[in-house]
Amino acid sequence: MTIQLRTIANARCGDKGNKVNIAVFAKDAKDYDILLDQVTPERVAAHFKDLVFGEVKRYEVPTIYGLNFVLSEALDGGGSASLRVDNLGKCFASNLMRMEIRGG
Repeated sequence: MTIQLRTIANARCGDKGNKVNIAVFAKDAKDYDILLDQVTPERVAAHFKDLVFGEVKRYEVPTIYGLNFVLSEALDGGGSASLRVDNLGKCFASNLMRMEIRGG
């Protein structure tokens, strides 16, 4: 069965310069294992393929069932340089929560 990431996790994000930081938190240990397996840097990069043009790094924080992603070249140059009309990095967490994963 396919579910959206939001079913098993929550997220927060922010931006600095031309980078976005997204922290994803599983609701429990079982869901954290699903995150480790399915929410990879490659999948996150593919999810944001039209917005992120640099490297996607993942950091694991198992003590709080968390993953932290840093997305480079993600903000069209950053706040003072971008012509985007969204809230820059603030919208990325909500966008990632729509990513489809295997669940059940």
